[in-house]
Amino acid sequence: MSQTLKCISPIDGSVYAERPVLSLDAAQAAAKAARAAQKAWAARPVQERVDLVMAGVAAVGAMNDAIVPELAHMMGRPTRYGGEFGGFEERAGHMASIAVESLAEIEVGEDATFKRYIKRIPHGVVFVVAPWNYPYMTAINTVAPALIAGNTVMLKHATQTLLVGERMAHAFHSVGIPEDVFQNVFLSHDVTNDLIAGNAFDFVNFTGSVGGGQAMERAAAGTFTGVGTELGGKDPGYVMEDADLDAAVDTLVDGAMFNAGQCCCGIERIYVHESLYDQFVEKAVEIVNGYKLGHPMEAETTMGPMANVRFAQEVRAQIAEAVTDGAVAHIDTMDEDDGGAYLTPQILTNVTHDMRVMRDESFGPVVGIMKVSSDAEAIKLMNDSEFGLTASLWTQDVDRAARIGDELETGTVFMNRADYLDPGLCWTGCKNTGRGGGLSVIGFHNLTRPKSYHLKKVTS
Repeated sequence: MSQTLKCISPIDGSVYAERPVLSLDAAQAAAKAARAAQKAWAARPVQERVDLVMAGVAAVGAMNDAIVPELAHMMGRPTRYGGEFGGFEERAGHMASIAVESLAEIEVGEDATFKRYIKRIPHGVVFVVAPWNYPYMTAINTVAPALIAGNTVMLKHATQTLLVGERMAHAFHSVGIPEDVFQNVFLSHDVTNDLIAGNAFDFVNFTGSVGGGQAMERAAAGTFTGVGTELGGKDPGYVMEDADLDAAVDTLVDGAMFNAGQCCCGIERIYVHESLYDQFVEKAVEIVNGYKLGHPMEAETTMGPMANVRFAQEVRAQIAEAVTDGAVAHIDTMDEDDGGAYLTPQILTNVTHDMRVMRDESFGPVVGIMKVSSDAEAIKLMNDSEFGLTASLWTQDVDRAARIGDELETGTVFMNRADYLDPGLCWTGCKNTGRGGGLSVIGFHNLTRPKSYHLKKVTS
């Protein structure tokens, strides 16, 4: 009996979509087809690949009216926010705009005797495993530059957002990208592991949990297949005494709560200078009390359900444990909180790093706020985490932010903003957040390999 993947809608617990997984033989055949198609795809001019990818991106945009409610059904994001096409297009567009320069030969030198240069060569077949929380934007981070660089791509999307890969494949194929060049596949964990361990791919990009990333690395052990990972996060914000308080509260609270807190670089810990602490907490509580938890298809809803009941239960457990240990919860349970996927957003104070809510990834609408008295104290607390994706610093002093940033164990340092992925910068992390880097020129470098040419000329 074949295994079936089922997307359970957080709206009402019903099965929204289901698809059968490929057998190992069928999956291996798909990977072989991708490998057979790769050289012809890479032989096309870069600009031709760019044009086809951007046409595919536009074709996804043409589906947006259907995609937005579909996302609400699959993972709970309110339709009022309009989906992800803005970021999807921005990221693909930036990578397209820098492709020719990023993939150009690196000239080392030429004289009467030698010509020397380095080429960027596509890996071959790139396997992309994408998450459900921002399913289009996280997928395009790798899909667009991988295709533009001359790789073929196999995309495996999260079960929670089962239909996203189908949408992307339909759009890309409709504009002329060959079916074997970009494939959407439904795979079980066992078949995925077997493909990676069997050298079906030349590069694997995984976005998801720490456990999932470890499974990818274990499967690839000994194959010399490159694995890029973006895993958990526990991103901090630090509000200094000279910060624009209103801007800091608005941005950090939104960074903690948007998408029901289900953001890779969402704010999960906030440290506030003692001179602003009380005002910050008061304003933060006021903002969150103004949220409308409810059905994501209703216009007035500002926060929908979490994507899965078990995700919400983990957040509830972290909150309950913290309160038992002395934390103060500032938001009363909302009427729409059903004890399942619909979860009251929460602000906690009197928290410590002994509590899981300040250590473990929450990935939900809860944030702990702590008072600090100095930069040194804030830096120590921000670095006291197994994760390192982003940190958000709030001050009017750019040099101070840069100095603090140099001491932080993180992939990105923000000043006076948070929870944004700039495609001109490398998206990367450290510690248990994983290894690798997407977007920017470095994204192209990670999706290709260097090949050196040392050509000695024949002279008489």
